[in-house]
This record gives sequence, structure tokens and C-alpha cells, in this order.
Amino acid sequence: MSAFVGIGYDSHRLAAGRRLVIGGVELPSELGLEGHSDADVLAHAVTDAVLGAAGLGDIGQHFPDTDERWRGADSMQLLADVVESAHNAGFDVLNVDCTVVMERPKLAPHREQIAERLAAVLQVQPKRVNVKASTGEGIGFVGRGEGVAALAVASLRER
Repeated sequence: MSAFVGIGYDSHRLAAGRRLVIGGVELPSELGLEGHSDADVLAHAVTDAVLGAAGLGDIGQHFPDTDERWRGADSMQLLADVVESAHNAGFDVLNVDCTVVMERPKLAPHREQIAERLAAVLQVQPKRVNVKASTGEGIGFVGRGEGVAALAVASLRER
């Protein structure tokens, strides 16, 4: 069995008046993520990782922020569409490993729920989705509390 690996990265600014959605889960926060869609930074990173592993381009090609159809879009639905495209191209998701980098709120209380939401969309068991958290240690845009970043690696197998 051959495995195909893709990586994904995304970042968004924090802004007042927006929801903070990470991996399809809304976290309690005074600030949310700014973006054309719901700005779910983790869903975007996972989407790019799946697209990369399947050789299907990137999220900007499929859902450009210049297209009004995607304004306010649910990023988990975009991920579901990409998983379907990967299936249509002959791939199944094996696993995803991801890291969310933010100062606050703490991700630990929400990690299991995020993994479960992602697993459902990726059509894998929750144990196949690993969600980690880190901080910026006071360095850079994340460390200053200006934004959130996420990284993801996806492994797919060809059917």
C-alpha cells in the first residue's frame, strides 16, 4: 500500500465581532478569526493537507476569496467537499496530524471534540486525527495575540 502525504498551513488575524471556530468547534472568546469564510484556520490547514496528498491543488484554487459564493462559508463543509473530491480521485484519508498555534483560549478542553468533528468529515475514526496545541511564547503575531496559525499533515491511500 502506498501512502500519499500532504501538508497544510493557514493563519488568520484575530478580530472583534467574529466567532472563534477551530476544527468546526466554536470556542468561547472575545475575539474571533477574520476571513472571507468562517476563517476556521484548522479546517483550512487540513483541507490544504488533503488536497496536497491527493495532488489536487490548494484551497485557494477551489474556494477563492474573490468568489462571493464562499463569503461566510462553513469551512468544515469546504473540507467535506475536498474529501469527496479526493474520494472521486481514488483516495481515502488514512490519518491527519495537526497543530493549532494560539495564545488563548486554551485548546486542551476542546481537543477531543475538535478531533471528533474533523474525523467525521474526514470519514475516519477519531483515533486517526491527532490535534495538538502550542503557543507563540510571546514571539511573532501569534505570541502577541494578533492571530492564530495551524499546520496539518494528511496521509491518504490510493484505492
